[in-house]
Amino acid sequence: MTDPLPVTLPPQRGEVLSSCISRHANFYGVTPLTMLRHGLPKAMSLRAIDLSLTKVQANQIAEMLGVSSKLVRSLSFAGAPKVAHRFIAKSPMQRCVRCTQIDVSPQPILRSELQGWRITCPHCREPYQDKTTSDGDWTLALYRAAARRGEALLDNHAERRVETWLPPLEIARLLLMRRIPWPPPRNGDLWRYRLLGAIVPNFDDLLTKETAFPFSPKHPILPLHIRPALLAGVAIIDRAGPPMLKMLQGHMIGDNKNRFAMATDHLVTPALEWGPPRQLQLI
Repeated sequence: MTDPLPVTLPPQRGEVLSSCISRHANFYGVTPLTMLRHGLPKAMSLRAIDLSLTKVQANQIAEMLGVSSKLVRSLSFAGAPKVAHRFIAKSPMQRCVRCTQIDVSPQPILRSELQGWRITCPHCREPYQDKTTSDGDWTLALYRAAARRGEALLDNHAERRVETWLPPLEIARLLLMRRIPWPPPRNGDLWRYRLLGAIVPNFDDLLTKETAFPFSPKHPILPLHIRPALLAGVAIIDRAGPPMLKMLQGHMIGDNKNRFAMATDHLVTPALEWGPPRQLQLI
């Protein structure tokens, strides 16, 4: 049985569970992990309860905070498919100027500020902002409507487990696989070329201004100023259907092409029956 806290702070709208715990820790003058262990003695990290909160843990935290377990679970990402975890940042990636509460200290961290598929605030629909200074916005202006559709597809998949013919979060990861441009670039910078560039050519132009691109299917959270390209790519593939996957496969060679084929052959090859989407193992 968990002892309830004598004073509790109501969760802010859209707040993530670890932020709520941390604000209580600040109020009581203890570390966030100490506060968490008041309710969950064996807890190892706040990140774990955000991603993998169990029903039992939700009940214990609910007792500590004097709220419903349903509310506690809604603050976490426990209901999201596992592939969504790769798109959830460890710290805020973006902020909404309109919705940020400047009179609250410490600032609550909202779930949407960690979601690497978002470009707009889910509460007021204003574009998110970050510390990036780039001309990516006008470069990708033609894809703004498609990016909004892609954002909705990924959000529905991550938050409500809505899947289309190929799960949108999986499409996003596929698009970050490397491709081989033809003719090969003279400078030999092959790391700049991803499948996404075969659908959104402006993406290649954006990457010519980057000194590195450490993003991949394992690390798919793109900076906010180039994220619309990925979201637009998801929307374009979702609308075009399986034939576009065959086209993309032609842009690859070697192990990456084999991995792509293994992940999509049940959709590309008409002779194969459609089955449940496979869990992608990409590098």
